[in-house]
Amino acid sequence: MTVRIVLADDQPLIRAGLRMVIAEAPDLEIVGEAGTGTEAVRTVRELRPDVVVMDIRMPGMDGIEATRMITANAPAPRVLMLTTFDDDNNVYAALRAGASGFLVKDMALDDILAATRVVAAGDALIAPSVTRRLIEEFANRPAAVAPPQRLDGITEREREVLTLVGSGLSNSEIAAELFIGHATAKTHVARLLTKLDARDRVQLVIIAYRSGLVSSSP
Repeated sequence: MTVRIVLADDQPLIRAGLRMVIAEAPDLEIVGEAGTGTEAVRTVRELRPDVVVMDIRMPGMDGIEATRMITANAPAPRVLMLTTFDDDNNVYAALRAGASGFLVKDMALDDILAATRVVAAGDALIAPSVTRRLIEEFANRPAAVAPPQRLDGITEREREVLTLVGSGLSNSEIAAELFIGHATAKTHVARLLTKLDARDRVQLVIIAYRSGLVSSSP
């Protein structure tokens, strides 16, 4: 199944570089491009891609506001934020806006492709260490998200799965850890998304931190 992608970046050279790499991947296809946030929102509404690679900093409407508009209505594509700053405070705003992960522009191109596939599959968080650290910091900021949710409505097994999701494990890794099938692990994650009213796996990770199931790195 081909992953349909929209590239949104105000730098033509960045888009050209990504376009060249993605063109070599048989399972990825660029269906549209945009140079501003406004163009990105319009293009996504017209083409309905699976993934949007979105630059945070763009003229006019920036990538954060564009992401907020794109993810406001379901079904929404996954949004990968593209930034040159691994400690950019805008990343926290991007999480609140609905971003599913982050790419740093100096990442290896193969890693960018892998991250795009991961986000499209909805199977796990993106691997770069920057993402994990940012989520840890974000989750522990007092005003980052709403107050911790009560987890009374989930089963003990779902609590175990949520803890492992918060630790960054994929569905396959969760299945191995709990000695259950991959399909069962996937079902538990889907039920958690529904019960906790979480938009995606990133939000499950934040809930795991905010509820104390996972603690931050020292």
